Amino acid sequence: MVTHFSRFQHLLLQPRLLSSHQSRALQHPLIRTLTVIRSVMGSSSSSSKLLFRQLFEKESSTFTYLLADVSHPDKPALLIDPVDKTVDRDLKLINELGLKLVYAMNTHVHADHVTGTGLLKTKVPGVKSVISKASGSKADMFLEPGDRVSIGDIYLEVRATPGHTAGCVTYVTGEEADQPQQRMAFTGDAVLIRGCGRTDFQGGSSDQLYESVHSQIFTLPKDTLIYPAHDYKGYEVSTVGEEMQHNPRLTKDKETFKSIMSNLNLAYPKMIDVAVPANMVCGLQDLPPQANL
Repeated sequence: MVTHFSRFQHLLLQPRLLSSHQSRALQHPLIRTLTVIRSVMGSSSSSSKLLFRQLFEKESSTFTYLLADVSHPDKPALLIDPVDKTVDRDLKLINELGLKLVYAMNTHVHADHVTGTGLLKTKVPGVKSVISKASGSKADMFLEPGDRVSIGDIYLEVRATPGHTAGCVTYVTGEEADQPQQRMAFTGDAVLIRGCGRTDFQGGSSDQLYESVHSQIFTLPKDTLIYPAHDYKGYEVSTVGEEMQHNPRLTKDKETFKSIMSNLNLAYPKMIDVAVPANMVCGLQDLPPQANL
């Protein structure tokens, strides 16, 4: 499936750093809301079943990802890392595309925004919230390494990638020929494009993050597309091979990496005292303890 956006389309097809002019163009509300970063290429059977959208929340610079199997009669869909402030936008798009939202998933307990999973559950009956068991958060489904989350005939494999937080996971599309090609890895904050998430709070560990990335992400095929949870520099997408070669932190040896991470001197996250408690209860911190999340 290819969606055309006329003069903007050429900005959306290749992994690269955008110029300031191009970045401004992509802030156009239509483009940021309905962007198709790429049509996932492969055999006709695999490429025609996946609908994919990358969405952006500018205040926290968070990417939300929409995936759906449009070859299935129900057109089941999932959202990865939804944000509370953009839930209505996401649902509008889902309704316009005729999809059935099944799962609202998080890569980890975020500290910079409140997740939209709880709000989605209140607005769409039957939607299940999903997060790793290791996160310690509340949800309908708890994932462990090796689990699969399926929508129709498409699935995401769960890979444990702790280090930014103790409960981080990466969701990876399947390797079989009937799965979307090329493969995609939704890395949360474990790997950012030309960077990585901080490791100085929420049970973070630079040693653990380095091992996670090198054993669980950098072992994927080099053309695997990397879609992070955030970007602050105008990037949209990278590949495993690109990050293995050009990531200024993760290309270093472990001891150098640990030294870099311990000397970042980053400010205390402005949303952490609100976001973390809320996200530990699915983004609905005001619900009574017995509420079904």
